[in-house]
Amino acid sequence: MLINIAKPQKSPHPVLNLGFRLFFLGAALFAVITMGVWHLLLTGGVQFLAALNPIFWHGHEMLFGYGCAVIAGFLLTAVKAWTGVPMPVGWRLLGIFMPWLIARVLWFGAGVMGADTGLVAAWLFDVQFWAVTTFVVTRAVWLARQKRQSGIIAKLMLLLVCQLGFGVGMISHHQAWMSVSLYIALFVIVGVVLTIGRRVLPFFIEKGVMVDRDGKPTGEQLSLPNAVWRDRLSLISFVGVAIGVMLPQPLLLAVSALVCAGVNAWRLIGWHHRGIWQKPLLWSLYLSFWGLVVSLMLLAWLPWTTYSLSLGVHALALTAIGMTTVAMMARVSLGHTGRNIHAPPRLTTLMFGLMILCVLARVCFPMLMDDYLQVLGYSQLLWMMSFVLFVIGFGRMLMQPRVDGLMG
Repeated sequence: MLINIAKPQKSPHPVLNLGFRLFFLGAALFAVITMGVWHLLLTGGVQFLAALNPIFWHGHEMLFGYGCAVIAGFLLTAVKAWTGVPMPVGWRLLGIFMPWLIARVLWFGAGVMGADTGLVAAWLFDVQFWAVTTFVVTRAVWLARQKRQSGIIAKLMLLLVCQLGFGVGMISHHQAWMSVSLYIALFVIVGVVLTIGRRVLPFFIEKGVMVDRDGKPTGEQLSLPNAVWRDRLSLISFVGVAIGVMLPQPLLLAVSALVCAGVNAWRLIGWHHRGIWQKPLLWSLYLSFWGLVVSLMLLAWLPWTTYSLSLGVHALALTAIGMTTVAMMARVSLGHTGRNIHAPPRLTTLMFGLMILCVLARVCFPMLMDDYLQVLGYSQLLWMMSFVLFVIGFGRMLMQPRVDGLMG
């Protein structure tokens, strides 16, 4: 059931028209800043004086800072299309965004100044941000009676539990709680990416190959296959991967990761079409999901080697929280500002290329080079360059009205 709203929504500035604008722009800028700060922390340019270990700060900010901002931006935009229920715009949207922004400043500022009470305040602002986001999305789904969205709602609530668990662990100086909370949050976010990707990628491919770069019909008609059993097997095996990493259980991890990789590889092969490679916003998403498959295979292999399992965990994080989100943000930014999604800015290909190189540098270079900080420096630089290009190429359109004059 869709709920029709007769009265059009208004906002004081285009950047507040829909959630994707403010949160994608904020997430991209934060991705550059926080990675630069992480580099300074690793090289001694900045020191944390608070009780929070900088490694936990980095993990928290990548997941709950960057990752959750992108998810919020996407859902506060897409849920309106799914349910017909209007999402917050204008000052209400800003009211959701500000706790996220304040939390980002406090997590770093309090850490550098040694203000442990400031870290607690940062955590409370983060809890507020995600609780409100979860409520807004859940309310829309409930009003529309869309039970099929229950999986997304469950993941949002689980992320809120992880945020609460991290804060309790930080306050009680219980590092195990913090570590488990971050691991679960990582796998939940990857699960969100897989869920959304399973919905939108075949749709994007079907629609994308039907027209050329100028929007003219190509005559192609495509209907991409999928099966419910693949979804269920992918979910079950992915849960096995998460358990195998956290316990750890090498055999469970290897079997689950191979099954999950195989199911998703089979799906991607069925979704392939030669027309993908003519559209940057298609091949970038397609390669991102292949990156997830390769990351799962890496997780299956690493426990039987002398290499650290963190390489596989970072591969999973960078493909899901790096490659996939950059590609998705670019596509949504073009489509929801009324622009031609088949003719993105020229620097888009370079932006995606830098992110792919970032993944390779972070995952492969440590196997080949001994200077760990130098390896991290390469990947951090590539990450920042990719997001700088996103801000240059897409930042202006996120702050301008739709080209067709519509609200959005």
